[in-house]
Amino acid sequence: MGFYATAMDTITFYTGLSPPAFFTILALMYVVYKVVCGMFVAADDYMAVKRTNDFILREPVQLGDVTVDQLKAYDGSDPDKPLLMAIKGQIYDVSRSRMFYGPGGPYALFAGRDASRALALMSFESKDLTGNIDGLSPDELEVLQDWEYKFMEKYVKVGQIVSEK
Repeated sequence: MGFYATAMDTITFYTGLSPPAFFTILALMYVVYKVVCGMFVAADDYMAVKRTNDFILREPVQLGDVTVDQLKAYDGSDPDKPLLMAIKGQIYDVSRSRMFYGPGGPYALFAGRDASRALALMSFESKDLTGNIDGLSPDELEVLQDWEYKFMEKYVKVGQIVSEK
């Protein structure tokens, strides 16, 4: 019992804190240390994670004329194929934005299709995932034009959609 009493008296003498307060602060410091350490990854672990999440960014391949059904094969489900999307019949390689248009991304439903109507209406409904822009208002067509300019500026055009005739 002498060691315990001496330890408690020593804590109070050197820190000015009561033993329960001292051990509470010590426990909180340990928790903060563990949380902060958990925020960082060792260099080896980082490289392993980076390698697993990396995909090979290839040069865009010119497809030329493609039908709507053929475009569906480029929706990101096959990692060996480029990720493609069309606006107003013009097909763009959006592979470099896989985190947005690839599987699991917020705009994944646009990949492998002409999403003109959905972009013009700012819609995620499946009925709007089409290239048909008939009946759109001038404001909606202007929104679509803005999207097309963004795609022309950021992505490489690799083809165009043709009818299946």
